[in-house]
Formats: sequence, structure tokens, C-alpha cells
Amino acid sequence: MTSVQSAPLVRGRAGLGLGLLAFSSLITSLDFTVVYVALPDIAREVGLSAHSTQWIVSAYAIFFGGFLLLGGRSADLLGRRRMFVLGMLLFGGASLLGGLATSPGTLIAARVVQGIGGAVLFPTTLSLVATGFPEGRERVRALAVWAMAGAGGLSLGALLGGVLTYAFGWEAVFLVNVPLVVVGAAAAFVLLNPDGPRERGRSFDLPGALTGTVGVTSLVFAIAQGPEAGWGDPAVLVAGVLSVVLLAVFFGIEARSASPLMPLRLLRNRDLRAALLVIFVFGLSMQNIVYFMTLYFQGVLGYSALQGGLAFLGLSVVIGIGNFIAERLIVRIGNRPTLMIALLLGAAGGALLGAGMLADGSYWTVLAGIVVYGLGMGTIFPTMFGAASTGVAAQEQGTAGGMANTALQVGTSAGLAVLVGIANSGLGDLTGEALRVATADGLRTAVYLAAAFTLLGLLGARTLPKPRRTAPTETGQVTAVNQAAA
Repeated sequence: MTSVQSAPLVRGRAGLGLGLLAFSSLITSLDFTVVYVALPDIAREVGLSAHSTQWIVSAYAIFFGGFLLLGGRSADLLGRRRMFVLGMLLFGGASLLGGLATSPGTLIAARVVQGIGGAVLFPTTLSLVATGFPEGRERVRALAVWAMAGAGGLSLGALLGGVLTYAFGWEAVFLVNVPLVVVGAAAAFVLLNPDGPRERGRSFDLPGALTGTVGVTSLVFAIAQGPEAGWGDPAVLVAGVLSVVLLAVFFGIEARSASPLMPLRLLRNRDLRAALLVIFVFGLSMQNIVYFMTLYFQGVLGYSALQGGLAFLGLSVVIGIGNFIAERLIVRIGNRPTLMIALLLGAAGGALLGAGMLADGSYWTVLAGIVVYGLGMGTIFPTMFGAASTGVAAQEQGTAGGMANTALQVGTSAGLAVLVGIANSGLGDLTGEALRVATADGLRTAVYLAAAFTLLGLLGARTLPKPRRTAPTETGQVTAVNQAAA
């Protein structure tokens, strides 16, 4: 009997199907950064206070992170094409609402729904890539294409946000998504196979879904809001305590459930376990450097929204080169050494960026850092998510993808909270040139710390199974693959 886990790409159109999945990854990644350069215009025209403005970023991140486990498991149980289309429609509807918003409440609500739509779409897309191509060279190549779109989207978002804000106003950073998701949802019916009937004996873990989703959402909220509102703020305290209680209950439920939201036995998979640690550290460190680059370009160098966006064009190109390199490295030497190389590049690139973030600096003083950091970004993205899918059964790829992305979002929120607090310390009531110089100093310190945090990922990478050599291929090349995790 055909199940929802059957080959998800239409035969003969696998290339176009992969293009659709990369397109989906691009859309969700773009929305992490596309609003960065538009924030000043949004705050001014919608009437957002300084505290409310950061909610435009936080609302998306909090609900994206909180709903990832549920989104990934839903793809496994309810059908990947169904959830792909649902995620697209949620994302598009929220984007339309955001572009038409005239009040802070409406705009923040739109970002909440965007985050939920992204949480459905992202792990579903990752599981479609993992199940659409066999483990080995084909999956590595497919993941490289998917990752190039995702990692490139983080930098392209800043570029696109600057161009759209300059040409059409801040509303365009939301409205541009609407035609994109309409095309994506329609293409899914052509390029993705229909979902089969649900497999018998696989029920939905409602208690786990409720406790896990609310627990992770509360955790991300507490981490994201602590530095801004104060760790003693009642809302932060309640969210922190609630997250601890609910997550403890969640793990208890998962240990006993016949059909858990997050099967704990997956953590016995060495590749997945190591990948989760690397992904968490990546979120804690490298993922957040783009945010501080945006602040440097606009807050210190005085770039306009358009100039700030264009400054990320070089980074996008270098990330693409890094993806190209990663595909070849993974096949030749395996995930473990490739991840180590990527982490070292990320740390070195962060250090070079920090050294160039001077008050009297320019784009040229940070260019070397952009190149090295971009190579690290492009190399690590497909490798860490490829490791997370290694040795995982097809019917649980969505769940593994949800776990991987949850680790990413919790790490990103924690890292941003810590690093923003460090970057802003000592600014006080400074104004004018004194504020600009102090801002540069704070950003430099934050990026240096992010570079140092990146090295922690080596601990996770070292726990990956060592690659083993295989027989030479038909072309005479010897390939290296990771041993399947038991």
C-alpha cells in the first residue's frame, strides 16, 4: 500500500522538483533578514516603539522555533505535499496581512502566522529533499542545492529588503511573498507526487504536540525577551518556568508514547545527535553574524537601506561558492572533516569581520571577513543538515528535520539575546559621534564572541562517525561516506 512516505518527486521531473524545494527554502530563509533593513521605515510609518520594533523580528523567530517539531511530525503523518501546500498558504496569507497592516498589533500578528507557516514549510521541505534522493552522492548534491538557497536567502534577504524598501516602501518586503507562494503552491501539484493514505497504527501524539509546542515556544520567548525586558520581568519569568515544566512533561510523554511527536530513540543516531549539537552552536554563533553586519553597515557606516542591501551581494556569491565546495568535500572526505573545515572558516571569518568593524572603517575593511565567513556559511549549511538526515528512516525524516531546525532556532535566539546585550552594553545615553564609535566597539566585541562560540561546534563534529573509504567509483575516484548510525 502506498503511504505518505513514498517517493515524493514526480518521476522525470526530479530536477524541477528540487528547484521547487530550493525555492521554498529560499522563501523561509529570506524572511529572517528581509525585514532588517526595513525596520527603521516600518517603525516610523506604523508607529512602533523601540521595544515593539524588535518584535517584528522576534515574533517570527519565536513561533517558527516553537512549531517546528509539530510541523515536521505533521509532514510525516499527514503527508508531505499536503503540509507543503498548507505551509505555503499560511506563509502567503500572513505576508499579505503584513503588507496591508496599518497598526503594530496587526503587523506583529502577521509575523506570528508567518513564523507558523515557515515552521510547517521548512522541515517538510527538508524531508522532501531527504526522501526524494537516495543517501549518498545524489542526496549530497540535492542538499547542496537546497542549502545554497537557504543560506543564500539569509544574505539575499538583506539585499532584497534594501532594494524593495528603497523602490516601493517597506510594505513590499511582505507583499513580494504573495505571488511567490502562489506559484510555489501551484507547482507542488505538478512536481510533487500526491500523498498516499496514512499508515495504520501511526496516531498523532496530541499531548506531546501541545506540551512540546508550548514548551519550546515559551523557551524561545524567554530567551529572546530576557535581555530586552529584563530577566526579572514577570512575563519572562513565567515563560521560563513554564518552558521548563512543559518540556519536562513533554519528554516524559515521549518516553511512554506509542507514537511520539519526537521519538527519543532517534537520539541514539550518532549522526543526528552530533548534527543537533553543531546546528545549535551554528545558531548560537555564525547565524547571528549577519544581523550585526546589518547594524554595522547602517548604524556605523551610515548606509541607506539600498546600500545596506547591496553590501550583502558579495556575501551571497561567496555562500554559493561554499555550497559548491561543500558538495565535493562531503563526497570525498565525509561529513565530519567537512564540518570541521566549515566551523574553522566560520570562526576565522568572524574574527576577520570583527577586526574590520571599525568606526572609521568601510566595506573594504570587512571584505576579507565576508569572503572567509561566506565560505564557512556555504560549507556548513548542507553538511550539518545532511548529517541530521543520515541513517534516519524515510518515515521519520520530517521529525528529524523538525528537531534539527528547533535546535537551530533555540540556538539562534539564545545567541542573539546574549550577543545583542553585549553589543548594546555601555551605550547608555550617548549620541552623535560618541554613539557611533561606541556602537562599532560593541558590534566588534559581539562578532568576536560569535567567532569564539563557533569553535564549540568542533566538539559536536568530532562525535560524528569517522568516514570510511569505499571502493573506487567508475571514474576512478575514491569516495568517502559516513558510516550509517545505528
